[in-house]
Amino acid sequence: MRIFISGVLCLLATVGYAQEDWNPISAGPIITWTAPLCEKGKWIVQPFLFYNHTRGSFNQDGHYRPLAARDRKEQVQEMLFAQYGLTEKWEIDAQTVVQQNWAKRGDVKAHANGLGDSFLFGRYCGIEEKDWRPQVTALFQLKIPTGKYQHADPGKIGTDLMGAGTGGGSWDPGFGVILSKKIKPVWLHADLIYNVPQKVRVDGVKIIYGQYLNLDVGAEYFLPRGFNLMLEANGLLQQDKKEAGETIGSGGVDSLILAPGVGWSNDKVQTLIGYLRVLAGANTDANDSLVLTSLFTF
Repeated sequence: MRIFISGVLCLLATVGYAQEDWNPISAGPIITWTAPLCEKGKWIVQPFLFYNHTRGSFNQDGHYRPLAARDRKEQVQEMLFAQYGLTEKWEIDAQTVVQQNWAKRGDVKAHANGLGDSFLFGRYCGIEEKDWRPQVTALFQLKIPTGKYQHADPGKIGTDLMGAGTGGGSWDPGFGVILSKKIKPVWLHADLIYNVPQKVRVDGVKIIYGQYLNLDVGAEYFLPRGFNLMLEANGLLQQDKKEAGETIGSGGVDSLILAPGVGWSNDKVQTLIGYLRVLAGANTDANDSLVLTSLFTF
């Protein structure tokens, strides 16, 4: 029995070591965070190009309503995400986005472009991956309301509003945890992030948007010749908001997104193309999106 138990422990240790020694290269998932940090003194710059097509919307009760046959709503987002390794344990990140919005409602057409909301992040690796233990990284983030969120032009039919759907105009501090685990040939990722919007005045009305929770899970399956397949899901849950001190029932944004993708990488370049679909939600658009990203290290 002792020999058997010793053999099992040796086998687990060997398999665990094999996972640690396996270091796949990829651009990473689209939505889900990954726990590994960039090296000390290294810059990583990752541009994203999103094309979003709105096929309809989910109302406050979660019921889907398609756009009218003659209407349309589209968006292109050019996003830039950057990481810098302060130490082997600490990393700072920043993200900003420029977007263009198009809409057609009946005979009215509109187009607008501008800066969307921006983010600052700090990440700390608390637990390194070892044996069957995942890598665990703490996340601290701040949403900065750089996107237009008030004084909408009636002739623009909403295209000139660039702020985030969970709370245009609010500063949103948040914190969370990220886990990643390699089980060859699969790399698993998950994150849970809690955000607390601050009070903001929108068109003269004091608003406190509901606190919201993001849950992401993703898996990368690595193939020969540098290819990998990716599948991830995102869930967003937001509490009701308050306007002028009154709670607005069913005033939060909820959504469920599924995102498959395929990537190709080598030591010099990592790329990924993916498709995102909003499957369900409340107070949110039902979008189909294509995304292309590449990763550059300096």
